[in-house]
Amino acid sequence: MTQARAEDMQTAQKLSHAKKGLLFGVLSGATWGLDGVILGMALAMAPFTDGVSLYAGAMAGACMHDGFAGFWIFLYNLFTGRWKEYGRTLRTRPGMIVCIGALFGGPIGMTGYLLGINMAGASYSLAITAMYPAIGAILAVFILKEKITPRVWMGIATCIFGAIIVGWTPPDGGNYPNFYLGLAFSLMATFGWGMEGVLSTYGMDMADPDIAIGIREATSFVVYLVGIVPIVGGLTMFWGAFAQNAVWFMAAAGLAGGFSYVMWYRALNTTGVGRAMALNITYALWAIVFGYFLTDLQLTANLIGGACVITFGTILVVANPKELLNLRAN
Repeated sequence: MTQARAEDMQTAQKLSHAKKGLLFGVLSGATWGLDGVILGMALAMAPFTDGVSLYAGAMAGACMHDGFAGFWIFLYNLFTGRWKEYGRTLRTRPGMIVCIGALFGGPIGMTGYLLGINMAGASYSLAITAMYPAIGAILAVFILKEKITPRVWMGIATCIFGAIIVGWTPPDGGNYPNFYLGLAFSLMATFGWGMEGVLSTYGMDMADPDIAIGIREATSFVVYLVGIVPIVGGLTMFWGAFAQNAVWFMAAAGLAGGFSYVMWYRALNTTGVGRAMALNITYALWAIVFGYFLTDLQLTANLIGGACVITFGTILVVANPKELLNLRAN
């Protein structure tokens, strides 16, 4: 085999690898958008609408969602023969850092996300939380000592502008009396997920991504079930959901969410952080698509325009436009 032939084969393999990574990234964004819409549908069902408190339904729903996601990921790791790595990873420092990241991603991020969906609607909450990579970039400056370039600052400013567009006018119909509070909780989710990304980036350098994701979901579920849901009076609601149709929607949402996480980390490993994040945060647009077909979502210029602006701003934050153009040219 000639050297030129060998180089051509190597280039073809790299291109095939990159294309798979792009597919994984698209799937991660699409399934997370679907996850949010299904979650919104579940939270609109009994027993999550019993009105024990303003937060009980969302907390019980978040607990059930992460429990199902952790269960599906465990089954995946069980059938791939990696289930024993759970214990080994938990005994390491990176494993503990992943657990700390899970506290930010679950009890803080997922709580804000679910409350945002419950109070402002899935599409609005997803559009706001699509800013999490921009928040992660800011946090990385202080934690990982990374530098922010003018392009990234421009992207962050664009994200903020897009969030203002989304939240400027509440949806019609009066179904969301706590709309602006829901947007505030969605912003809380961006902080939680941004911090989780920074901590997980460190932990994932020395831990199997699929195992780390399983630990993340399991940690979040246990903290919710033991330390949060009882405080907000949601335990009866949590267990009662298993006797209602809502449990099937939660199981489906957990499956979509778990699959999204697996695809997300595969994209990170195959196509790079920048392009993977740029594709993942398109869930803001996917949520509008799924919301339109699966719910009674009313499309507004604010929602569509703001989601597009946030997506563009986040792409500026996480991906070098020159690299994206070079990839397209290649």
